[in-house]
Amino acid sequence: MINPFRNTPFMKKGRSYDLGKMSLKQMWKAYLTYPTILLYFLLILVTVGLSLYFYKGFWQTFIPVPIVVVVFPIVWYIIHRWIMHGRWFYRNPITAAMWKRIHWDHHQDPHLLEVLFGSPLYTLPTMIVVTMPIGGWIGGWSGAFSALATALVMTCIYEFFHTLQHLAYKPKWNWVIYIVQLHILHHFHDEDGNYGITNYLPDRLLGTFYRKAKDRPRSPYVFNLGYTLEEAQLYPWVMQRTGAPPRDRPDPARVPKSPKLSKEAS
Repeated sequence: MINPFRNTPFMKKGRSYDLGKMSLKQMWKAYLTYPTILLYFLLILVTVGLSLYFYKGFWQTFIPVPIVVVVFPIVWYIIHRWIMHGRWFYRNPITAAMWKRIHWDHHQDPHLLEVLFGSPLYTLPTMIVVTMPIGGWIGGWSGAFSALATALVMTCIYEFFHTLQHLAYKPKWNWVIYIVQLHILHHFHDEDGNYGITNYLPDRLLGTFYRKAKDRPRSPYVFNLGYTLEEAQLYPWVMQRTGAPPRDRPDPARVPKSPKLSKEAS
């Protein structure tokens, strides 16, 4: 596939799609043309079409939508907290590669777009398993596909704001500034909190929400998720795939340049 961004300013040898060097316009271009997002867009059209094809009534098709809107952030929180940040995954040679791809790479280099988006190999089965039984129980195949379509739409929204949270850009809306600050804290202060992307209600309910850096001490594992050099020597499978020891800071280590956004992460 021809890379349309090969000669753009935010590309450089060894680091492609570097969010720390992209403008908002460049981010939009990268997001709207990224293969994973294009796949989600295509699947939204397919699942909506299948939901209409199996349509047997408004309520059977519609009711799964708000239920998934409520359930999906809870599922995301569970996956993010106990799977993406679960240390036992890197201690098993079977799951080490999955753990590395789904989240460790992202914390090692939070500005790299290629490892910011979840791999469809992992995200799609999760969406199918979580949402289609709910929709199918309510509305048969029509409800199942409308539920999956809702999860796909929510994932696209999550991925957009997640991308924005790592961009060197000062948002204009207070709500966006708020979620950016919370996510910066997750990546640069203490990884054991603020697991949400756009919805932090599960964090509040389960005690993992924090608003400012002074609310808790800085974690020594915020960039390596506990996979230290000592752990890598005991469980080498992630390090073998990386080809280098785990880093304690991203390369290069940066927080947002805007003082208004970075003061909460300092």
